[in-house]
Amino acid sequence: MAGGILLNSIRGQLTVMARVLLLIPSRTYRTHDFMEAASRLGVEVVVGSEHRSALAALMEGRQLRLDFHDLERSTQRIVAFARDHPLNAVVAVDDTGTLLAASAAKALGLAHNPVDAVEAARDKARMRQRFQAAGLLTPGFRTVEAREDAAAVATTVRFPCVVKPLDLSGSQGVVKADALDTLPDVLARVRAIVAACQPDGVRSAVLVEDFIAGEEVAVEALLRGGELDLLAIFDKPDPLNGPFFEETIYVTPSRLTTERQAEIRDTTARAARALGLTDGPIHAELRINEGGIWMLELAARSIGGLCSRTLRFGSGISLEELILRHAADLPMPAHDRERSAAGVMMLPIATKGRLKAVAGQAEARKVAGVDGLVITIPPGEQLVPLPEGDRYLGFMFARAESPAAVEAALREAHAQLRIITDG
Repeated sequence: MAGGILLNSIRGQLTVMARVLLLIPSRTYRTHDFMEAASRLGVEVVVGSEHRSALAALMEGRQLRLDFHDLERSTQRIVAFARDHPLNAVVAVDDTGTLLAASAAKALGLAHNPVDAVEAARDKARMRQRFQAAGLLTPGFRTVEAREDAAAVATTVRFPCVVKPLDLSGSQGVVKADALDTLPDVLARVRAIVAACQPDGVRSAVLVEDFIAGEEVAVEALLRGGELDLLAIFDKPDPLNGPFFEETIYVTPSRLTTERQAEIRDTTARAARALGLTDGPIHAELRINEGGIWMLELAARSIGGLCSRTLRFGSGISLEELILRHAADLPMPAHDRERSAAGVMMLPIATKGRLKAVAGQAEARKVAGVDGLVITIPPGEQLVPLPEGDRYLGFMFARAESPAAVEAALREAHAQLRIITDG
């Protein structure tokens, strides 16, 4: 479908309003949704990726091979390209490209987040420091270098605590340690995950922080000239108490009180200011308990995976369309979220094994309220659970009159699925 949409654009059947460079890592779910949004807007897309895109045959030279980690050289390539093909915006599809997007936009004189702010958002220790300096409630923490002795570290932290990589996402490598005697094993496990993801050892340190109990919510918002435009608050009805932190269900609108939601919005805005972010999408995670609202993390990108498909604004506008409109300075229509409740389940991977099939999909789709099911791991691939894994089995979507009905539909449909592996 994305190919057909893109061909229409290439053939000139749509009036090009702007040209946008999309930074699309090879392992992302979101190419289709951004391409579809660009086609609806008549935006010409240039794809920047580490590898040759599956859409390369349709791009007619509008593709750049970029190393997202080599900011200087990749920024130079983008600037050189823009001399002959002026760009209206550089948009990162997910975490991997956010630093390069900020660097390139700065070099091109386009609206952008400061590079230093994006660096802080990508580094969980720097993020914690800025949250603390701004007076936000955030977990106590310390960084642990690779050479530090685990037994000695255990005497300097409070339990329970959480050990996590400094710059991975999606709960990969995040493990809870409940007591002093378990911390050495947890540290060793997280260090091994970091080493496997970054064999060059550039980021060998890990973060150890206080575990904060309570309800968790996610916030989706758009920063426009430093002002926060709240798009949605998601409840996470499944408790996230460890030992791992695999997210499952997101439901919006939130069932929290109006007053509590206003506090969440204000806390998120303060956190964005503390980091120095000013423009573009943000995705935040917060916890709520008797002590108040705790700022956990804030990323300079939109919600991951296919979760954005839960969100529709105005007359059916997607989140990707709002992001592109803002980035390219196109007219921004009214975009209140649709009235019906919506939710997504990120289908968890429970055990290792090579996937043979996902049975029960037809039955799951028949559950009232379910309006989509996408299995993103094809048969034959190895399933790796968290904390070592970095992917979900797929995504299931539901819409209903109330958040409770959405949650019930997702749980009922998930119960129909049977994951068949070769062990």
